[in-house]
Amino acid sequence: MKKEIFIDGPYITLGQLLKEESVISSGGQAKWYLRENTVNVNDEPDNRRGRKLYSGDNVAIPDVGLFFIRSKRDDK
Repeated sequence: MKKEIFIDGPYITLGQLLKEESVISSGGQAKWYLRENTVNVNDEPDNRRGRKLYSGDNVAIPDVGLFFIRSKRDDK
């Protein structure tokens, strides 16, 4: 599944993305999820739940999907 994620502010964290997309049910699960699963940010593995994702970044989560980060301001 490919999906665009629109953000209001300058960034969203990787942990917030996982929760928003229902990959995890609570923010506290992010650390565990990222330790047990490979998540690629811009084609590089990353396991930091606080990783800031900016407009233009892409996140690949195996068995879940590919997410493209976009700013709502880019559409104006």
